[in-house]
Amino acid sequence: MGEYSKALSSHEAALAIYQKTLPSNHSSLSVVYGNIGYVYSNMGDNSKALSFHNKSLEIIEKTLPSNHYELGILYSNIGGEYFKMGEYSKAILYYEKAVEINKKSLPSDHPNLAVLYGNIGSVYDQKREYSKALLSFEKALEILPKHLPSNHPYIGKSYGNIGHVYENIGDYEKALLFYEKGLHIYEKSLPPDHPHLAAAYSHVASMYFNLGSYLKAAWSYEIQLEICQKFLPSGHPQLAIVCNNIGLIYGSMGEYSKAFSFHQRAVLISQHSLIQNDPNFQTYKDNLEFIRKKL
Repeated sequence: MGEYSKALSSHEAALAIYQKTLPSNHSSLSVVYGNIGYVYSNMGDNSKALSFHNKSLEIIEKTLPSNHYELGILYSNIGGEYFKMGEYSKAILYYEKAVEINKKSLPSDHPNLAVLYGNIGSVYDQKREYSKALLSFEKALEILPKHLPSNHPYIGKSYGNIGHVYENIGDYEKALLFYEKGLHIYEKSLPPDHPHLAAAYSHVASMYFNLGSYLKAAWSYEIQLEICQKFLPSGHPQLAIVCNNIGLIYGSMGEYSKAFSFHQRAVLISQHSLIQNDPNFQTYKDNLEFIRKKL
């Protein structure tokens, strides 16, 4: 946060000088407004970020052609802030404005369009408009392999996005198919202790569980646990969640001794959690007692 404060002070100093020495619609003012917007966005102050991106936009709209690529960048930035603020309809409006400009100023398969389609898909996913989300994610995936290596993590993420939509509509077999495609890419392209790899195993495990393949689900969750232990501190609540998931699966399989072991780990981790009063602690205790009675 300290670095952001320094960057903000620097940009604000530049802004003060520009406001005294330049015309109000000068492009340099637009740049510095945009820079301040980026800093506020990184600091999590989306309302202020939006305000400065809009100031930048007001200048750009007056000084550049209506199909200039910089307008597309600004529309995308504004769409991103609205997305973070939960104003999904406005986010889509600005992302689609960015798409229209990019279509006029860039080739139809430009990677910028893939990013925008992915962003639009994420908004529709949040709005639970899954058919539109799927269409947008598929458009992104159609473009990306033309510009990136086949095992690039961004392609893995795109497969995961599509898997997530299929999961939300209850098509677990298709969800598993796409989650596994994403996982295979992550296995080739990410370090073995990367959080995205752990998340990918979690998604796969969840689908195996939903499809009744409990052994594969447990195996996948245990790999997730191994990875999480490499990058999370021992008292992190996520470790307790994964242990509890594994315990639930072994309990469903009737392997109560293994289930007890993992539920016990979940309770112990939660007791020493990095967050006070872990809200899941009682659930973990109840699960442990339920399995204890089965032994």
